[in-house]
Amino acid sequence: MTDDATENPNHGKIIPLARRRRCPICGQPQVHAFRPFCSQRCADQDLGRWLTGSYRIAADEEADVDEDADGGS
Repeated sequence: MTDDATENPNHGKIIPLARRRRCPICGQPQVHAFRPFCSQRCADQDLGRWLTGSYRIAADEEADVDEDADGGS
């Protein structure tokens, strides 16, 4: 006889199910075919936001300045 605890360390423990992820546009449960969205409509809406510039990545303006541009030689 073997003890179940030695064969399966999770035997008798409660293991939470993975949380169901939600669509970032409307909050509905995501559908595998359109992941991470729930539908083609939400996927297209997200793409439209990227193409129109609604989503922006913040940048430090000073980091883009070339230090040799002011003639420091």
